[in-house]
Amino acid sequence: MKKFLIVGLGNIGAEYAHTRHNIGFKILDHLAAATDMEFQPARLGDVAAFRLKGRAITCLKPSTYMNRSGKAVKYWLEKEKIPVSNLLVVTDDLNLPYGTLRLKTKGSDGGHNGLKDIQQVLGTTAYARFRFGIGNTFGKGQQVDYVLGEWSEEEGETMGERLDRSVELLKSFVLAGASITMNQFNNT
Repeated sequence: MKKFLIVGLGNIGAEYAHTRHNIGFKILDHLAAATDMEFQPARLGDVAAFRLKGRAITCLKPSTYMNRSGKAVKYWLEKEKIPVSNLLVVTDDLNLPYGTLRLKTKGSDGGHNGLKDIQQVLGTTAYARFRFGIGNTFGKGQQVDYVLGEWSEEEGETMGERLDRSVELLKSFVLAGASITMNQFNNT
């Protein structure tokens, strides 16, 4: 059976729950609701699992905080014996307009500390990452406040549809592969 690890990046704690930086957790929570799976506390994070058309998917929300996500990712890849080629990391991206979906199979960390740590720990940039655009409508020196800020009312109005689309992307990655998924979902 083909196995996958989907990792949503975010920070633990109620104060971060509704922030832009926690979109990885939010997307995995939406996936959990759509597939009737439930996250349980486990080593280095909250974990849930489900099956989709003969594929086994482990979902991870690391409890190591964003900037130390690599340790949790490596542990669960090794524990579940999942190849890096079947890893998908879900994260926020300041360089994309709000709600833009972008899947890539490799690349730089783009200045994202969570991706930077994963790359250092795994020793590769060749893993899939799904970036959810959070926009960059902040003033000079306000990046941290913006990223750790909550969604605007306008963003909140379209969030449900964007989360639904994100779950479709995750399922497509598992079922159809990266190339087909990129063609179908990138920039939508």
